[in-house]
Amino acid sequence: MKVLYFGGQKSGKTNAASQKVLELSQNEKPYYVATYDNSYNDSSMQDRIDKHLNERRDDFLTIEEPKDLTKVIKDNNTYLVDCVSMWLFNNLELEEEVLKQQLRDICKIKANIVFVLNDVSCGVIPFDSQSRRFVDFSGLIGQELVKLCDEVYEVKYSLSKKLK
Repeated sequence: MKVLYFGGQKSGKTNAASQKVLELSQNEKPYYVATYDNSYNDSSMQDRIDKHLNERRDDFLTIEEPKDLTKVIKDNNTYLVDCVSMWLFNNLELEEEVLKQQLRDICKIKANIVFVLNDVSCGVIPFDSQSRRFVDFSGLIGQELVKLCDEVYEVKYSLSKKLK
């Protein structure tokens, strides 16, 4: 099963996705694939990371992989990829098709994968080219994930709405 949860910042998408992963994993401990590259020395982001680590400590095995998801997702396991937006940010130098192919490749693996994606599509068009590339890629990658996933949920204020 492949599932996508998307929503705005602090919408509750990670909590909703975590519950889904725990349901799918049955009796085995699932994997939490953390995609944030903590090389920016951002204390605010470190606080978020620490909070997520505490929340999932007992329920998940954590794997940190900011760039290549094909290196960590294997057959017959259950994964929470949190988050696709950070993975995308870490790979902005790559071409769109390369990113889409990586997602297609991991979605062929016989594993339960639940993806979390920030919805950044409702804002204004950014002035700088790198921010525009990120927003554009986020929408394009989101469209690809919708095609690849069996279920898709939009999350707002901790309320999940099934779209697919």
